[in-house]
Amino acid sequence: MKKIFILTGEPSGDKLASEVIKNLRKSKQDIEYLSVGGDHLKSLGIKSIFNQKDITYIAFTDVLFNIFKIKRKINETVKKILDFSPDILFSVDSPDFTLRVSKIIKLKKPNIKTIHFIAPKVWAWREGRVKKMKSYLDHILLLFNFEKKYFDKEKLKNTFVGHPILDYTNQEKIEIDEVLKENIISIFPGSRSSELKAHLPILVNFVKKMNNKKLNYNYIFHATESSKDYLSMIIKKNNFENVDIISDEKIKNASIKKSIFAIVKSGTVSLEVCKNSIPSIIIYKMNFLNFFIAKLFLNIKFVNMINIINDKEIIPELLQNECNSEEIYKTVNYILKKPEFIKEQLKQVNKTIKELTSNTSSSNEASNVLLSYLR
Repeated sequence: MKKIFILTGEPSGDKLASEVIKNLRKSKQDIEYLSVGGDHLKSLGIKSIFNQKDITYIAFTDVLFNIFKIKRKINETVKKILDFSPDILFSVDSPDFTLRVSKIIKLKKPNIKTIHFIAPKVWAWREGRVKKMKSYLDHILLLFNFEKKYFDKEKLKNTFVGHPILDYTNQEKIEIDEVLKENIISIFPGSRSSELKAHLPILVNFVKKMNNKKLNYNYIFHATESSKDYLSMIIKKNNFENVDIISDEKIKNASIKKSIFAIVKSGTVSLEVCKNSIPSIIIYKMNFLNFFIAKLFLNIKFVNMINIINDKEIIPELLQNECNSEEIYKTVNYILKKPEFIKEQLKQVNKTIKELTSNTSSSNEASNVLLSYLR
């Protein structure tokens, strides 16, 4: 029986990996699995060697302050993988953890095939990493087609699989039109506590400014299960009559589709908004130390993927000092009064989204690559 060890570092990677394995099981069922995973892989009956939360560190400073703990977990993971002796080590995202493990595994047991899903953003910083990666990765799976040139250049085998958030259009009809109000502005403040603390006061003040001008809009704050209580507490304090909080995924999808505009924290969720042809702006604010480190190393002009791919600001970005309630208020009102601006933004966005979509789905394309190494 063939064996695959699945290595993830945070919940998003756990979810991505589970979709790939679901697809793989349609073609080949006689595979034994072990993982560092979370709830999604667990739901497939795949055991995790320890709690994924033990190695979920997000920001630069988090990694720095937990470096010794991460090192211990890397050594523990390497030992478990070597004991399991898989045919494939399938790592997903979280390169600070997963690629360190892959590097050691390839050194100790070269016959284990190492396949990594979601290439590190070498186009944003440290392009030279590709030279090192080719010494311990057999194959890398790409979200974006433009990334191929960086890996082709170093002859690291790669496959464009597309972005998973663009895979599916929700065909299920959600009968909640009578519940959802009109003139909805969707707001995505983020899910991490650091993002919520930075963005929520600004976004609450933005809503207050809009309401003070008697502008006839309704606002939906999109929450996760873990953030909805905190969001509810903040919103309740302000006695808003035109603000709702939604955490249910199906209702969130329906509300995005019905929105006339979106204010989105920088990240993957912006692609979901774009997929639904909703005009938007991007916001983001981080602490000074993380911002300083990012500025030091990043060599990109924009943070939003649509803007990065087109090398111009199609979706306005309000970052750091510009991420304040007054700037958001002015920008949103300006765009809502400019239908020609919205039309052009959506035209450029839709064109780019088509270029980011694979022939089938990212999970199907990725599972085909795994399958090719098991024959």
